Amino acid sequence: MKFIVDAQLPEKLKHWLNDRGYNAIHTNDLPNRHLTPDITIIKIAEQENRIVVSKDSDFYKYHLINGIPKRILFVTTGNIVNKELIRLFEFLHN
Repeated sequence: MKFIVDAQLPEKLKHWLNDRGYNAIHTNDLPNRHLTPDITIIKIAEQENRIVVSKDSDFYKYHLINGIPKRILFVTTGNIVNKELIRLFEFLHN
């Protein structure tokens, strides 16, 4: 599986995904880094068959209206420390 991790989530999540054999990039890997527009992230996800991982409900709303991005992992945990976020992903991964 391939992922694109949005700016509100830590780069540590990208590293965690890559360490488990997934192909993950973070918006900070892109030329405009955290200022990358949502539509650019959506286009990259569609072109590269990536799952958008985000806390931003705009991606979900855009999907409902336009049918893209095809796949979204919408993180709705609220504000938690990065360590707890990674622990949640570990729980879901196992």
